Amino acid sequence: MPTPSSGTDAPILLAFSGGLDTSFCVPWLKETYGRPVATVTVDTGGIDADAARQLAERAKLLGASSHHLVDARRDYFDRVLRWLLIGNVRRGQMYPLCVGAERSIQAQTVAAMARKLGTGTVAHGCTAAGNDQVRFEVALRTLAPGLEILAPVRDRAFKRPEQLSYLQERSLPVPPHGAAYSTNRGLWGVTIGGKETLTSAASIPEDAWVLSKNAFAKPRPPRRIVIGFESGLPVSLDGEQLTPVALIEQLEIVAGQYGIGRGIHLGDTIIGTKGRVAFEAPAATVLLDAHRELEKLVLSARQQRIKEIVAAPYGDLVHEGQNLDPVCRDVEALFASSQARVTGSVTILLRPGSAFVEGVDSPWSLMKASKGVYGESAGEWTAADAQGFSRMVSLPGMFWTRAGAEVEPQ
Repeated sequence: MPTPSSGTDAPILLAFSGGLDTSFCVPWLKETYGRPVATVTVDTGGIDADAARQLAERAKLLGASSHHLVDARRDYFDRVLRWLLIGNVRRGQMYPLCVGAERSIQAQTVAAMARKLGTGTVAHGCTAAGNDQVRFEVALRTLAPGLEILAPVRDRAFKRPEQLSYLQERSLPVPPHGAAYSTNRGLWGVTIGGKETLTSAASIPEDAWVLSKNAFAKPRPPRRIVIGFESGLPVSLDGEQLTPVALIEQLEIVAGQYGIGRGIHLGDTIIGTKGRVAFEAPAATVLLDAHRELEKLVLSARQQRIKEIVAAPYGDLVHEGQNLDPVCRDVEALFASSQARVTGSVTILLRPGSAFVEGVDSPWSLMKASKGVYGESAGEWTAADAQGFSRMVSLPGMFWTRAGAEVEPQ
């Protein structure tokens, strides 16, 4: 294993997405530091063979000394997404943490690649105004505190038009969307930022959507799908056994065609400002809805309630890039224990903009376990039991009313 070095011969390792910020960083780092720049792309979803080829070609044309693509999709699901799904985590009651949650996995991969290449310097293209700078650097410093971290876009306050001009002046390749929109894609969905998301008033245009473009202009007929779960994890789609990663990727295509999972999330950033981003999360939206309804069938009310209490702060920690904190392992242990009976099937009707859960079934159904029928007939209790129960439940209210009546002025 090479000894990490920050000398002039050792490359600067750049976390490379192929977007405008990281494209700009390749030639700028070379010119500024006089060192070779190696690029690494950590695939946490959304990179097919054609996209991988384009990323490699772009990195080479930008002047990278070498380019590395690491498939981390399964690791991302196993270590991050499974817990977001089991926890039914949505930020602001709507946003499924489409991207950002993968930064700890990406940071771990970058740190490992730095050791492999024998360099002690890594770089990223995050800005000073976003969440990713915090997520990425918290994870990197936790995993490899000795690394030197460069963040030229943030530290030199480069604006997107400046970066665009820099590349154009040198006849270097510019990303397809140029400076108009910033798009990030992962296994759990896509985020899109543009001029419309800089304020709170408007949506992005139709042609800026990635997975669901024209889904409402050319609506598809309804489609019914069945998702199978075992111990809380998705294992089949319409009867076909699939790995979680393959299932998510197939479901993204199917549900994305219906415009399911579109949204614009307005929330609080890690640094304390308000932020807004458009997102598309068709697979995440369907799976979260399906998993939640299956849990309602097989978990007790107290199990559900305690999970809800810890899921929100857990989601905050992941959002902030703090999912390497040991408290997350404690929450995950509770999540894992709760899923022992979350096995069954969920039937969902897909329509434009809607994923309607038609029904759920499980061998652990608490509905089937009761002899009673809600609203129709008693089961393990009698009418007299029900009368007494109602009387007992009303006691606190009765005492409150009685106490007030005794002290009110006559």
